[in-house]
Amino acid sequence: MSNGMFRRKSLQKVMADSESGHNLKRVLGPWALTALGIGAIIGTGIFVLVGKAARDVTGPALMLSFVFAGLACIFSALCYAEFASMAPVAGSAYTYAYLTLGELMAWIIGWDLVLEYAVASCTVAHGWSKYFQDILKQFEFHIPTALTNAPFDIAKGGEIVSTGSILDLPAVAISLIITFILVRGIRESAFINGIMVVVKLAVVFFVIIAGIPHIVTSNWTDNFAPFGYGGLSFFGTLVWGDINPATNAPSGVLAGAALIFFAYLGFDAVSTSAEEAKNPKRDMPFAIIGSLLICTVLYIAVAAVLTGMVNYKDIPKEAPVANVFAQVGMPWARLLVSIGALTGITSVLLVMMCGQPRIFLAMARDGLLPEKFFASVHPVYQTPWLATMLTGLIVALGGSLLPLDVLAELTNIGTLFAFVVVCAAVLILRFKDPNAPRSFKAPLGLFCPIGGIVLCLVLMFSLGWENWVRLFIWLGIGLAIYFVYGFHHSKLRIEDNNLAKKL
Repeated sequence: MSNGMFRRKSLQKVMADSESGHNLKRVLGPWALTALGIGAIIGTGIFVLVGKAARDVTGPALMLSFVFAGLACIFSALCYAEFASMAPVAGSAYTYAYLTLGELMAWIIGWDLVLEYAVASCTVAHGWSKYFQDILKQFEFHIPTALTNAPFDIAKGGEIVSTGSILDLPAVAISLIITFILVRGIRESAFINGIMVVVKLAVVFFVIIAGIPHIVTSNWTDNFAPFGYGGLSFFGTLVWGDINPATNAPSGVLAGAALIFFAYLGFDAVSTSAEEAKNPKRDMPFAIIGSLLICTVLYIAVAAVLTGMVNYKDIPKEAPVANVFAQVGMPWARLLVSIGALTGITSVLLVMMCGQPRIFLAMARDGLLPEKFFASVHPVYQTPWLATMLTGLIVALGGSLLPLDVLAELTNIGTLFAFVVVCAAVLILRFKDPNAPRSFKAPLGLFCPIGGIVLCLVLMFSLGWENWVRLFIWLGIGLAIYFVYGFHHSKLRIEDNNLAKKL
């Protein structure tokens, strides 16, 4: 049994599987792929999580948190780019793990990617709802309280409290709309995403330019790092830094980097669309690295402007960017930013929900999930339509019933785990198959994958122990599914067994 669990797929078989049946349409060029990356990256980090991170975890030192998280991502992005150029197929880290670490680890990372993309989409849908409601309030329109929020929240000390709502109706609505767009086709989805990327980049530049005159430098200099530069913990036990008594959680630059790391997960969503790229070996590295570098610079700039415009204590948790402009006497800017933020978050949701079905597709091709459902490609639209519809249902339910804090932190640890695996896989393949054709190779030798592993582990350890418990529970559920279904239906195991019988 153990041999079957650790069998690895060859690169040749991965490519052959992608070209036989269940084919996706190769229509995306380098700029469309880069727009997908920017579409996924810029949004939630700036427009949703920046308020919580600055107010409760970092203060103005949030700028350094973005630098640290961005550095960890750059190492990981280079490793993703190397793999994407070698194996330009759907599946992302799942496929890379199958090539290097074997089937069991591939399943674990595939299941973890469900946590990354599906739960991330729930988080984004929740944030979208808050900005949508903020726009409605500016026009004196209010959705009934019972339909505005998740039914419960996590209070200080971890206590579960009722919000008085039944579900978050706007989160359900946007999830279903995005699902419809994604089912219709990748070309249409990429076109709509491109429009939204242009709009939100314009708003981001507006935030930076319009916010600069309102910066009060004392907001930075008087207390740049009120929570310190630490926040490093080991499985929930604080190693370096302080605990914020208001939240009873680690605080500081490293804790902030772990929290806002969610904002960076978009670049690896590009890799899930490799099978729909026209020239993936050239364009995938360009899109992955380019989108990450552009967004990192913009993140740092926006964090600097917001924490300079008002005291970090006054940055609100809900719709922070729009409300900061309202505080400095620019209500018209508040509306503009809210519309831009809503557009930006919509594009993030579109790209995240686009990635998840393609992970399902790759796993189903290998027999680890029911192939007739998860690998079903629409005969007209050439999209994994059933998996897309299931993803939409999951996002609609999760985004409307679960609170923001739980969703964001759960996604972070899943994303970091995926990045660690990809960096480790690159490291392993450098030794096991050093002569494999690589149209792009991560620079700096072994330093790049090792650096990615170390920095991502540091951020993982900086998350609270509750996140580790949730991760282990999630992976435990995934292992149960694998041993009940995936192991017995694995095409690679069945093929190897049939070959052994013939011999």
